[in-house]
Amino acid sequence: MTAIVLRNPPALTLRAGPAARRHLQQNGLHARDIRTLPGAAGGPKALGLSGLDQAVFDWLAATPALRDLVGASIGGWRFACAMQADPAAALARFAANYVAQDYSRQTTRALIYQHWQALLHDTLGPDGLQAILQHPHYRLSLILVRARGLLHHEQRAPLLAGLALAAACNTLGRTQLRHVFERLICHDVRSTLAFSPQDGLPTQHVALSAANLLPALLGTTGVPGLFDGVAIPDASAGVYRDGGLLDYHLDYPWQQQAGITLYLHYQQRIVPGWFDKLLPWRQPVASHHSNTLLVTPSPAYLATLALGRLPDRGDPKRFAHDDAQRRRLWAQAVAESHRLGDEWRERLLRQDWGDITPL
Repeated sequence: MTAIVLRNPPALTLRAGPAARRHLQQNGLHARDIRTLPGAAGGPKALGLSGLDQAVFDWLAATPALRDLVGASIGGWRFACAMQADPAAALARFAANYVAQDYSRQTTRALIYQHWQALLHDTLGPDGLQAILQHPHYRLSLILVRARGLLHHEQRAPLLAGLALAAACNTLGRTQLRHVFERLICHDVRSTLAFSPQDGLPTQHVALSAANLLPALLGTTGVPGLFDGVAIPDASAGVYRDGGLLDYHLDYPWQQQAGITLYLHYQQRIVPGWFDKLLPWRQPVASHHSNTLLVTPSPAYLATLALGRLPDRGDPKRFAHDDAQRRRLWAQAVAESHRLGDEWRERLLRQDWGDITPL
């Protein structure tokens, strides 16, 4: 009698652009192929990728090569951790520190900013920023926006009005966001910036330095209303905020980069800007992702989590009267994410890419 072998549903879903699919079918995937990694904004959703991040950056470390790490908001923080001497340990500390934040008490924007600074320092340690600037192989770029008009203010009424104006501009077309935002790419001075967008939106390029790296890391996570916008040394004067407002999932021309763009993402849809979340017709530019391999948690995997999904920004409010429960659920999502990393390692061993679907 033939044995029946039962396998768990895949924990990962893989999609790829046409050039990346051809490469995988003809050559498989090896660390030497990876030249670029984008990191999306998304707040606590990124906690659900912790185990996958650790597996991937351990794999890449064994085959050093020049690689661009391009992050908006929490994506930039993930990459800052990956650039430490022990990437897995730094990524694990980051997840633990993020989960441990106390959302049960009312606090001020100034205190939130101080807590965010402390989280970053505790995660990276005293030499962490220097490790980023001097990394021998990785080139970090952080995405921010310079606020214009009403979004320059910190008071609730003008800030909300500015966000409403931004949403209206965006509905008319992404290029209309030039009236409210200017993109800032804070980049490693050694990066070629081949990925830099040419989308008609005003963009500054500023080299990362000892003077502006910490403000850029903090500013790229600066959700309006969470804490005050920051100033960035060497950039144009103004108030800088979360880069995800303009470039939520980084729909950049990755096809201009050599090699494969490995995109570890928390969802299967690439949403160009934060205001596009409710605009299903706003799709990424297909040609940008010809050489992209998009790796995400599968629906079957998400269904096994206690929340039935990854952590999100709404959880602190949902669990406002039981923050300990929120921490338990987020910690569980982090622990379960190692299943994603284990499956990634197994796929590399098997080099079986037959189930990859078009991106």
